[in-house]
Amino acid sequence: MCLGIPGRVLETHDDTGLRMATVDFGGVRRPVCLAYTPDAVVGTYVIVHVGFAITEVDEAEAARTLAVLRAMAGAVEAELGERLPGPARPT
Repeated sequence: MCLGIPGRVLETHDDTGLRMATVDFGGVRRPVCLAYTPDAVVGTYVIVHVGFAITEVDEAEAARTLAVLRAMAGAVEAELGERLPGPARPT
């Protein structure tokens, strides 16, 4: 199964010429390559597959998708290597 997981870009940096980011997936943070989403900036929501951001989405779509994925916790755990925490709390 191939999953695209939505997450929010927390920070971006250059890694020997490759544009990278730290992305938050509702509490799980992972390094992600931004080569396929050159317009992504801090605060942008992206869909990530195998460590690559493949497209941008809006916050509402990201929240809806994360809710569905939480209902399919086993599939998310297989993709990320750990379960997503419960719903994010407003800050």
